Amino acid sequence: MSPDGDSARQGRASLSARPDAADPTEPAGPGEHELGVADGRNALLYVPAEAERPMPLVVSLHGAGGSARGGLDLLRHAAGEHRFAVLAPASRGSTWDAVGGDYGPDVAVLDRSLRRTFELVRIDPERISVAGFSDGASYALGLGLANGDLFGGIAAFSPGYVPSADRVGEPRVFVSHGVADEVLPIGRTSRRIVPALERDGYDVTFVEFDGGHAVPPDMVEQAAGALGWAGAPGAP
Repeated sequence: MSPDGDSARQGRASLSARPDAADPTEPAGPGEHELGVADGRNALLYVPAEAERPMPLVVSLHGAGGSARGGLDLLRHAAGEHRFAVLAPASRGSTWDAVGGDYGPDVAVLDRSLRRTFELVRIDPERISVAGFSDGASYALGLGLANGDLFGGIAAFSPGYVPSADRVGEPRVFVSHGVADEVLPIGRTSRRIVPALERDGYDVTFVEFDGGHAVPPDMVEQAAGALGWAGAPGAP
């Protein structure tokens, strides 16, 4: 695979970036960092204080009309508490490329963002997940299932559907959805998505909650527990 993301421009969802076993070449301290991987809509990296090395990483994807800040804010509190790093990229357009289209420039930017992250922070390759809300949740499902050799877990908070792509690996999946969601009604989204994933053999945790199109803090906590974002290496 071409290291500069050419595969993404050919319409495939494969990511080529992988963490290095060596120490980072430019270690990043705790806090927020702009990655400088794209013009205009940049990616953000959050590194928690006093975290173990190597640490878990969660790629967090914003909803439609959002930005990297939205993806970071979704998980920042939990990341600080449980001490995992968060990479929050930004879509090139108003939403992610494969939501209503095909994989392309967003995959290329994410690949560059991951490579830059691996230069700054030592990441545990066994504890990398992808998460998202709304359109970001749909994209997290499509991208996560296509890159199950990189992402061991997928957290989809109120997804709409699963963008199609060739699938690799068997990542664990966490899905949450509000029963009163009027934006992406649960009956025609998660209640169809989850059984289909289970039929395909995926290990899925599905939580319905009283509420609308939102991500209550306890849903993030449940995702963290289900997907192993915290704790010692190898912990469930």
